[in-house]
Amino acid sequence: MLCRTRKKVKIILEDGQEYFGQSFGGFEEKLLEIVFNTSMTGYQEILSDPSYAGQAVVMTYPLIGNYGTAEDDYESDVPCIGALIVREYNNEPSNFRSVEALEEVMKKYNILGVCGVDTRKLNRSIRDFGSCRALITGASASLTEGLEKIKNFNYPDDLVRRVSCKEINETSAEKELFNVVAIDCGMKKSIVRSLIKRDCHVITVPYDTPAEKIMSLNPDGIFISNGPGNPNDVPQTIKTAKNLIGLCPIFGICLGHQIISLAYGAETYKLKFGHRGGNHPVKNLGTGKIEITSQNHSYAVDEGSLKNTPLAVTHINLLDKTIEGVKCAEDKVFSVQYHPEGAPGPHDSAYLFDEFIGLMKGNKNYA
Repeated sequence: MLCRTRKKVKIILEDGQEYFGQSFGGFEEKLLEIVFNTSMTGYQEILSDPSYAGQAVVMTYPLIGNYGTAEDDYESDVPCIGALIVREYNNEPSNFRSVEALEEVMKKYNILGVCGVDTRKLNRSIRDFGSCRALITGASASLTEGLEKIKNFNYPDDLVRRVSCKEINETSAEKELFNVVAIDCGMKKSIVRSLIKRDCHVITVPYDTPAEKIMSLNPDGIFISNGPGNPNDVPQTIKTAKNLIGLCPIFGICLGHQIISLAYGAETYKLKFGHRGGNHPVKNLGTGKIEITSQNHSYAVDEGSLKNTPLAVTHINLLDKTIEGVKCAEDKVFSVQYHPEGAPGPHDSAYLFDEFIGLMKGNKNYA
């Protein structure tokens, strides 16, 4: 169903480009970073992934909304994506699991949506010139005034604080063999499900929880989650990770991977347009196998900066040769830049959760 009889809006990029469309879901003028995602399915998980806080996500797949939304597919209790931009929105979903149309969810949480946009042209621009600041506003708004607003806009540095849990909470498994403390930097629900499936009792703590408090919870292993923004914006979490190294097995995903690398003294840098999609080929250097992975991040670990650390590279991205995984066998620490839980995406890398279980089993402190 094409967008009709909706509020006309436009997207202004910081280089002066304008893209016109119509609003769906909630609407309010917003300044944010604009990025793209190449996934063909999984828009509900993308909508509810805390890692997209403060970002407008442009979907490269042209038809969004056709299978509605399902209760089991949310990755957070309250979606906090900045905006969702699509070519065509379908408000008449066909799916036996669907309980609500996408637009109804977006209205409920006041999420800004824009449809009817030339997303092919917009995505090519982001690919060629990089992610950038953007203003989404009414169609009649002044370009000059819009560019002035963009000029004065700085990316927020408190995104992790916004999406992290505010207090410690616990999730029980049917059979509990391991006690895992998960540092929540914007953790997806599917990660918790992956740990529970493997007999883990999961204690989720806020991103700024000190190491002493975490160790008082008697963890068999520590997990550091995904999350939004620049990893250098969470020095508290980096300090905590540094203080936890060597005390028990540690596993990090996405932002957690960057935090672990920074804790060891490595450095990170911002990618031109990031990695967002469910089809990124990654090579496991230990096995030689290629994994198709789900990714969502703007930053990467600088390979040269790893030379002065005990971290070894375990995985590389075959598209641009960026670092996708590191480990320190002696400390029982490892991390990956991508999402082994999938959701949305392939499950080629689910074995990494099993490796984490293996480290906890082999840890001398595990009883």
